[in-house]
Amino acid sequence: MEKETLTQEVINVLKTIYDPEIPVDIYELGLIYQIDVQEDFAVTISMTLTSPSCPVAETLPPEVEDKIKGIEQVTDCKVVITWDPPWDKTMMSEAAQLELGFL
Repeated sequence: MEKETLTQEVINVLKTIYDPEIPVDIYELGLIYQIDVQEDFAVTISMTLTSPSCPVAETLPPEVEDKIKGIEQVTDCKVVITWDPPWDKTMMSEAAQLELGFL
């Protein structure tokens, strides 16, 4: 499998993970800043949360790691939480903004 193909598979899995307070997946919400697939198919994901006091701050990153590790070709997954840049609603996809009534 090529890195580009695996990256798309990672995105597909990320689109199955939802913020429990918002009916939009974390990828469309713009919470995923970077997906880095290494040559050995280890994956590092840089992401943020909607706020530092987000109620899923303790559970969402491990859920992301577990689901990405569930992809057959992935050898490991590490989630790095960052607050820079801070998340805001302009980071959402157009589909997410439409779903939440911002468009």
